[in-house]
Amino acid sequence: MTGTDDRELPWLLVLAVNRWTGTARTDRHIATHLTPFARVLWVDPPTSVVTPAANRFGEPRRVVPRLIDVAPRVTRLVTVAPPFHTRRGIRRLTPLLVRAQIHRALRARRIRPVAALSFSAGDLLGRWGDEVRDVLYVTDDYLAGADLMDVAAAEIAREEANALARADLVVTVSPVLADKWRGLGADPVLVPGGVLSAAYADVDSAPRPPDVDLPGPVAGVVGHLSGRIDVGLLEEVVAAGCSLLLVGTVDPQWEPVRFARLLAHPRVRHVGHRPFADLPSYLRVIDVGLTPYVDSAFNRASFPLKTLEYLAAGRPVVSTDLPAVRWLDTDLIRVAAAGEFGAAVRRAAADARIPELTSRRRRFAAEHSWHRRAELVGRAIGLPV
Repeated sequence: MTGTDDRELPWLLVLAVNRWTGTARTDRHIATHLTPFARVLWVDPPTSVVTPAANRFGEPRRVVPRLIDVAPRVTRLVTVAPPFHTRRGIRRLTPLLVRAQIHRALRARRIRPVAALSFSAGDLLGRWGDEVRDVLYVTDDYLAGADLMDVAAAEIAREEANALARADLVVTVSPVLADKWRGLGADPVLVPGGVLSAAYADVDSAPRPPDVDLPGPVAGVVGHLSGRIDVGLLEEVVAAGCSLLLVGTVDPQWEPVRFARLLAHPRVRHVGHRPFADLPSYLRVIDVGLTPYVDSAFNRASFPLKTLEYLAAGRPVVSTDLPAVRWLDTDLIRVAAAGEFGAAVRRAAADARIPELTSRRRRFAAEHSWHRRAELVGRAIGLPV
């Protein structure tokens, strides 16, 4: 759409579950890759007015709703809520407050969206006019994750039912989620997770990270370390003779004793969170990417983005048996269970740097780009893709 006047493009209302300034996840990737076809009003999830300034992702000390032009064709709305807004009781009031802030922003910028994409089941759909196409974009099994979110299952079920009643379209990221929402009466569109392939094209020439000096072969996990990860599989990888590099934040409540013991091993490094721009350096020293998920209903419904990111970097992947991996249907990912996971990593490391296989992995990942995923979404909601 080169040469298109931005004023001719339709507006999308993107009701996100992640702040624009946080790590880019599915909501931000889809919103960004829809900008060739539309302008986006991105709505942050609400920030409590008492959240410490240091935890506001670089936000000003005074927390007030405000509009910020953050990227070409993207305007961000920062929303606020009272303290403890995720707790029962106040939780039901929060969407009402957020909707009021969105309505003010729409009036201030004279925005008439053609579609609203909600990445949560909160009460934010069906509120923007009859001409607006309401899309529920499901990235996780909210009900299966009730304990993770510390929310009563009955509350989640109520929110899901209300969101479905207000949605014109349901988009899901995995076959398991598609089956679930089909059983609830929806006719979902499957749009799996994607990858920014170009961001990993120069991994093998990236500078080596100064804080990693591990003997090969090196297996690695990039991403948040929490109860979704099977620490026993990480122990198995180290026992098989591999080094282990962990890049990402860690939930302090996740296996604190076993994780501390794992970190004490001389062939294990945890470097914590690293900016996206630095990830190629860490992926350069990784020979095998790991998706070592616990077998849970929540994980089975997910689509781990890290799996495609490893392949985009040219690395083989060893994963537990997830429906999302089965859907990808490629021999470039080895599926292994406990007891065989470490051996599978050793085998994968043996052909990690073969140029022909490296190229195959990158070509495969490129077929699953966020650009292609956004085109699917754009067509589903009637944008001029």
